[in-house]
Amino acid sequence: MADNINQSNQAENAEIETTAAGGELRSIRDIVKDLSKPVAKRHLRSRKQGGKEIQYIAWHDAIKYLDHYAPGWCYEIRSMNSVSGKLILTVRLSIPCLEGVIYREATGQEDETLDSYGDSSSNSESMALRRASAKFGLGLSLYDQNK
Repeated sequence: MADNINQSNQAENAEIETTAAGGELRSIRDIVKDLSKPVAKRHLRSRKQGGKEIQYIAWHDAIKYLDHYAPGWCYEIRSMNSVSGKLILTVRLSIPCLEGVIYREATGQEDETLDSYGDSSSNSESMALRRASAKFGLGLSLYDQNK
């Protein structure tokens, strides 16, 4: 596990150096401001949850927003646990910026005996990535709309 974290940190540092050398780093405030812009309607999806229709952004669209507004971003799975029949993943999303590397962590969970779309690990990872992205502003306004 420690070797994986060290390799991940080395890869993250190399990616950050590449970003710094290849382009201008921006302030985290500017990055968060851009990520906090409303998500384009064409990138919104909806589903029924708890008897209510909710809107969300798919993980692959979240990645496109991160690529555009936070070049050099990366994330890693920090932990994976099974608790009471649920798979719980914790991820760390890191963004290089003028102030250094800023990160946010979030969790995602899914029933291990999933009987719907996807599988428990992909769904947990997708949820965790989107939640960590929301901590930088991406799609955060959707949480208010879905109350």
